[in-house]
Amino acid sequence: MIEELEQILLQLTQPDNAIIQQATVQLKQAFKDPAIIPALCAVMSGSQNPEIRQSAAVMLRLRVKKHWNKISPNDRESLKAVVLQAFSLEAEHKVQHSLSQLCAMMVKHETPDRWPALLQLLNQSTKSANPHDRRVGLLLLNKVIESNPEPFKPHYCQLLHLFSTVLQDYSNPSALYYCILTLTAITAYTGTEEMVSKFSSPFGLSWLNGTIEAMEVLIELMEIEVSIIVPHIADIVRFCLEVGSDTTLSDSLRVKALSCITFLIKLKSNSVLKLKLLNPILQSIFPILTAAPPPGEQDPEDEEDDGGDPNDSDNPKHGAAQMIDTMALHMPPDKLFHQLVPLTQACLSSENPYQKKGGLMCLAVLAEGCADYIRSKMLSSVLQTVCQSLSDSNRVVRSAALFALGQFSEYLQPEVSKYCAELMPLLLGYLTSLNEAKIGHVTKAFYALENFMENLGSDIEPYLPTLMETMLSALRNAEDLKIKELAVSAIGAIANAAKELLVPYFPPVIESLKGFLIATTEEMRPLQNQSLDTLSVLARMIGKEVFSPLAAECIQLGLNLTDTIDDPDLRRCTYGLYSAVSTVSPESLIPHLTAITTVMQLALKSNEGITAHLDEDKTFVLLDDDDDDDNGNNKRIAVILLCLMCCRFSVENAYIDEKEDACEALGEIALSTGVAFQPFLESSFQQVFEMRDFPHEDVRRAALGALGQFCQAQHKVWTENRTETNHQALMKLMDVVLPCFVETVRMDRERPVVMGVLEAMNAMIKSCKEEVFRNPSHLKEISNVIRDVLKKKTACQDSSTDEVDDEEQQAEFDAMLQEFAGEGIPLVTASVPAEKFAPYLNDLMPLIMSKAKSSCTVADRSFSLGTIGEILHALVNVSGGRGVAGRLSNRLLPVLVAGVKDSDAEVRNNSVFGLGCLAQAAGPLVVSDYPMMLSVFSNMLGKESDLRVIDNLCAALCRMIMSNVDAVPLEQVVTALATHLPLKEDQEENQTVFNCLTMLYKHNPVLVVKLIKPIVAASSHVVGHKDVDKETQSTVVSLMKELAHKHGAEFQAAAASLPAEQQAKLGAAVTSS
Repeated sequence: MIEELEQILLQLTQPDNAIIQQATVQLKQAFKDPAIIPALCAVMSGSQNPEIRQSAAVMLRLRVKKHWNKISPNDRESLKAVVLQAFSLEAEHKVQHSLSQLCAMMVKHETPDRWPALLQLLNQSTKSANPHDRRVGLLLLNKVIESNPEPFKPHYCQLLHLFSTVLQDYSNPSALYYCILTLTAITAYTGTEEMVSKFSSPFGLSWLNGTIEAMEVLIELMEIEVSIIVPHIADIVRFCLEVGSDTTLSDSLRVKALSCITFLIKLKSNSVLKLKLLNPILQSIFPILTAAPPPGEQDPEDEEDDGGDPNDSDNPKHGAAQMIDTMALHMPPDKLFHQLVPLTQACLSSENPYQKKGGLMCLAVLAEGCADYIRSKMLSSVLQTVCQSLSDSNRVVRSAALFALGQFSEYLQPEVSKYCAELMPLLLGYLTSLNEAKIGHVTKAFYALENFMENLGSDIEPYLPTLMETMLSALRNAEDLKIKELAVSAIGAIANAAKELLVPYFPPVIESLKGFLIATTEEMRPLQNQSLDTLSVLARMIGKEVFSPLAAECIQLGLNLTDTIDDPDLRRCTYGLYSAVSTVSPESLIPHLTAITTVMQLALKSNEGITAHLDEDKTFVLLDDDDDDDNGNNKRIAVILLCLMCCRFSVENAYIDEKEDACEALGEIALSTGVAFQPFLESSFQQVFEMRDFPHEDVRRAALGALGQFCQAQHKVWTENRTETNHQALMKLMDVVLPCFVETVRMDRERPVVMGVLEAMNAMIKSCKEEVFRNPSHLKEISNVIRDVLKKKTACQDSSTDEVDDEEQQAEFDAMLQEFAGEGIPLVTASVPAEKFAPYLNDLMPLIMSKAKSSCTVADRSFSLGTIGEILHALVNVSGGRGVAGRLSNRLLPVLVAGVKDSDAEVRNNSVFGLGCLAQAAGPLVVSDYPMMLSVFSNMLGKESDLRVIDNLCAALCRMIMSNVDAVPLEQVVTALATHLPLKEDQEENQTVFNCLTMLYKHNPVLVVKLIKPIVAASSHVVGHKDVDKETQSTVVSLMKELAHKHGAEFQAAAASLPAEQQAKLGAAVTSS
């Protein structure tokens, strides 16, 4: 059997799938022979081929893992002896590694005290004078302790003493490496002080020894027990900067050193600032960011092919930019820009093109994390810099300027769109003068143009003919498929802005897209993918009437493509198309739901695209397919996790993107198709639910968002058919999803995931309202998790209060996370009886009010006062709301009154809204405060220049009148109100204004008739206005009909003073039945 077994194991190492599959079948048969363990031991000890010895060790480990209890005591003792002997004699490192893993698996079953020979071998080898023996001994020690740390606890003191010695031996890097790995493994089982003492200053950084692996251990140490490295942050930063700046070292090592600092900033930005490390870091990385490439070469992103790989992982320049990006996301903007601006200005004023490029790259990567700061303090100046750079004589500078403009256009909205008149001609001129051969440069130009265009809205109209002529010409005439792909993408961006304005161009666009989508050649694939994406945008934006006739044909195009082409990117794009079509023509999608949900669920189940380049024996784990494995879903996740946690792996982005888009599409399709999706809801839910712990954060975020949409979809079904079965299904879904949301918010380390979950939870509460809280525990869970986010107590927030000098100084993204949580408070308020929520609201309100202080940022003040206003607005319509609002009034009035004096218009606006809602919610309980409030509003109306604030002042006065009409001097107040109509900016408040005027007409018709001219004029602006809802328009028309009927002469006189178009519009509305 030994020779036969050796032959089977040899076949498993061949680079031929057919041979490997045949050998796997033979191996499974051999495993049924009781003599398999002695045979494997013989091969492991005696084969001349190291790969076969390694394979035998792996197979033994799998046998031990699954069937230790079935191995006889004699065979166990024999195996223990053989393994240690083989390990002692083995010379090949990869075989030693597999043998150490076999020992580690045995230690899981056979504790160290029952295996004295193992302890003896470890003791001898780790203390040996021979460096090789020490390295091998520490490898074995690392593996056995990693597998089962707790039984070694009695030996920890002895081990820590050993590690202290090893860490001082810089001549044996591998021993240092295994020592650090072992320290990492026992961190959770020892006191932090004990561990810190082993890293006592001066911190022995030489153990890093310039190896990528050791840098990875450092990152792992930070992630698992960051308190260990906190006392040594300054030393770590200085060392990593030294490595990262050393141009004689490999790029991959330099990038890994920079990524150590980046990761440290992500985890402990407050410590980095407190230790005054920001300036030294910036001083070191700016030379990297601005370095010129070697003579005759270019930076990857400046090469002429496809613009380079933007995610080039072995590029120190990108590593430096990524670090600044992380600073922007995790540090207070004031503190960051204080150090950064002088360095950036020096670069931008330099004549060296790579200095300029570095300055522009720095500005570009700051845009996401410091958007509010740039918008409010320096937008004009940075845009001027970028515009000048777009005309620079050097293409490297122009390319960087295009990238920066694209970033600004993506993250600095809506303010950046106000510069449309300056930027659009520049971009259009830039496009027409580009040489098509320079594809990398063209790509950046389109990137900037797309990001800028898609946020313009109707302001794009003057440029639409030129834009569409350029794009349609490219679709028809460009020889390079990449140019066509970019043009198709740009049409999607144009559609986002233009919406129905694009209708005249729709036929030729659709004709071109259809032509691309029926092609079958491989070279057309990227263009087809982009065509599907743009078709999805058109479905959502062009208007239901225009797109619906094409809906069924588009779905069939997608199905035909995925039937004939096996490509994850193509499938992903069809998911987006199906999802978009479901929002405008769900009836077209319903007949195909079986086929569509099947392919999406298969994408979620699939392990395709996950390639494990697993070190040594790890490959064989995937061959182990015994019957007593866990269920299939758990196994899939386990395989993926295994791949992600091993030393080297790759996951094709296309398959990750496909899973993400499948989750998003299933959620939206379920919501759009309602009851028709019911047969597919349970199976879709199960597959998406399995993705909630997926290693990639984008997939987790998408899956969790879809779970919320499944709940909304079931609520919609129950609302339309209120059976007990439908209600129980809704309750069951919520009882699974909400605890999952709460746990994710608390435990997930990635802020985007947590923000996504908070957004999904808010959408669910807004849609399902009181049904969310039928389970009494949900109110407490949701309220407490909102509180935890506001108090920075979740895993993705750096909550180490001992390091925060000024609690009001925080990164914009940290503030944004808290805003997502805060937005849930008014939604909960509107969904449960006020007295039931009051205890939680009392805990939450001080956390919201604390952000209204004048020392807080504008964004924080606006959020605080806006949230207070929305809470009060919600209390107006809930049971017991008046009493709760009255009890809150003493605390809230001073905060809101202070807010109306703020220098920022949005803060004033939110404060005015809040005061009006307080009057409306508390009613007679605040009537004694009316004189003060009216005085405040009167003063504001006299000097306020912001149109939205004036609109909200009008609405606030109306709320006061409707709440306590007798407490308001109507003649004076309504006259002032009428002079500021119609509303100019906040059209939603027309509902409040005209509800008030309708009430006033019933209460005091003489006053309304006296002011009929401005009221009729205001009404003529509202009737037919696209931004005013039908209910409000109906209220306006009813009031106008009443005035026309009972006060005809006055009404006709008022109407006669209007422009002809408004007269006609109002006349038609009044005479309609």
